[in-house]
Amino acid sequence: MQLTISNLLPVYFEKSRTQTSEVWGKEIVWQKGELIKIVAPSGSGKSSLINFLYGMRKDFDGAIRYDQQDIRNMNPEQLAPLRKDHVSIVFQDLRLFPHQTVAENLEIKRQLNPFHSPEKVLEMTERLGIGTKMNSLAKTCSYGEQQRVAIIRALLQPFDFLLLDEPFSHLDDRNSQNAMQLILEEAKARNASIVLADLERIEFFPYTRLFHL
Repeated sequence: MQLTISNLLPVYFEKSRTQTSEVWGKEIVWQKGELIKIVAPSGSGKSSLINFLYGMRKDFDGAIRYDQQDIRNMNPEQLAPLRKDHVSIVFQDLRLFPHQTVAENLEIKRQLNPFHSPEKVLEMTERLGIGTKMNSLAKTCSYGEQQRVAIIRALLQPFDFLLLDEPFSHLDDRNSQNAMQLILEEAKARNASIVLADLERIEFFPYTRLFHL
């Protein structure tokens, strides 16, 4: 699978933004397996881009295509299998179920497409230091713990592209690097791409292509 971005620009941005951005207003093709880093200062449209790529918002000019499928023309029934089998995401605002436990948040996702076993899920939580939180309500966990839940949740399905919107913003260096290593292993096992958007360059992400938004 490949992801093609053609002359993309949020409708609320002036066209002059395309002069300084390496993404907005450009023709870009990302192939499955590439590691994409997007350096995106505050106000540059980072979260908008990630939401555009996931089909959550369509207030943009230009086109986004997964292979030959134009995401703007896809209805919810068409988007569902794309998200189920090909594109996973960690939202900046996480979007966990706050009144469900950590275990329930993960199991709900796992059952939608049983790519990993319950034992593998438990292994991931232990590895990221949240194994003791499985029976805690998500809303009672710290934001850093919730980020790790959201990261694991995104890894519980097949994907060709993994979209990450500031996935380590509330993690210290050790926890960030542990999470990044797990993400890289899961992406490699699928020969999948990672699209990581953050405010600054993350030195421990071994990107193959770098863009400034």
